[in-house]
Amino acid sequence: MAALGWLTPRRRSATARSVLAGEASAEAARKSEQELHEQYEQEAKAKQADEPPFPVEGDDKAAAFFDLDNTVMQGAAIFHFGRGLYKRKFFQRRELARFAWQQAWFRLAGVEDPEHMQDARDSALSIVKGHRVSELMSIGEEIYDEYMAERIWQGTRALAQAHLDAGQKVWLVTAAPVEIATVIARRLGLTGALGTVAESVDGIYTGKLVGEPLHGPAKAEAVRALAAAEDLDLARCAAYSDSHNDIPMLSLVGHPYAINPDSKLRKHARERDWRLRDYRTGRKAAKVGIPAAAGVGALAGGTAAAIAVHRRRR
Repeated sequence: MAALGWLTPRRRSATARSVLAGEASAEAARKSEQELHEQYEQEAKAKQADEPPFPVEGDDKAAAFFDLDNTVMQGAAIFHFGRGLYKRKFFQRRELARFAWQQAWFRLAGVEDPEHMQDARDSALSIVKGHRVSELMSIGEEIYDEYMAERIWQGTRALAQAHLDAGQKVWLVTAAPVEIATVIARRLGLTGALGTVAESVDGIYTGKLVGEPLHGPAKAEAVRALAAAEDLDLARCAAYSDSHNDIPMLSLVGHPYAINPDSKLRKHARERDWRLRDYRTGRKAAKVGIPAAAGVGALAGGTAAAIAVHRRRR
């Protein structure tokens, strides 16, 4: 308070009160954030305790569908895959810079402009054009060990295992390339994966997609088609995701779960009394989905369709 000695007593008193008010406000905000998080944790635990046993043992008409990025794995699988491809010199720095800009634009804009997305897909697909599908699959196995294995959310993995232990099939459903999604599913002991499909002829990528990336409503259509083929009852199935983009898929099943949800999905889930699970803590939970720097998310958008997926036989 010595620094305030030059002020008149009245002004010194007012300044001191301002300092006290500011410090009290900051402390209250900090406590409020902590208390809200603790309250959420308590509510979530109480809700879990009240839930009936799930999944249902021996229900062969049920299955589980898991989004991948930030649901099963911390971060974007395509980004980690892209890191591995860049390390193996699949593309140059100038392409990395272009992909970084495309990804940054998408993250900041928060919308999917068709023309912009098409440009991103076209430039990305050029990376793997002419490469063999088997080569990408083999590389995917290596990249999983290098970058992905340690980023699996163990809480989500336990949920998937519960379905498997109940005798149900468990599928990944992701916009990531089906090759890398299949690698991850196999490593986790899951049934299989639905992912974005890139065209190949005689085992070699043509540089074209088969349809569109498996994103948003397309995921719901993929789940619907698989359920019909597998003779599943969607009302008895479960789906798990972190993103509001997957609300169509979550709405399709009888047991939707919001896992590590973004703000829009959290709000939607609470309004509809969907089950929530959050394996993040405090500030980490608030920051998920925000890149530390544009370069961190560079490859996620840039290579998204590129390394995309399953062979198309002709």
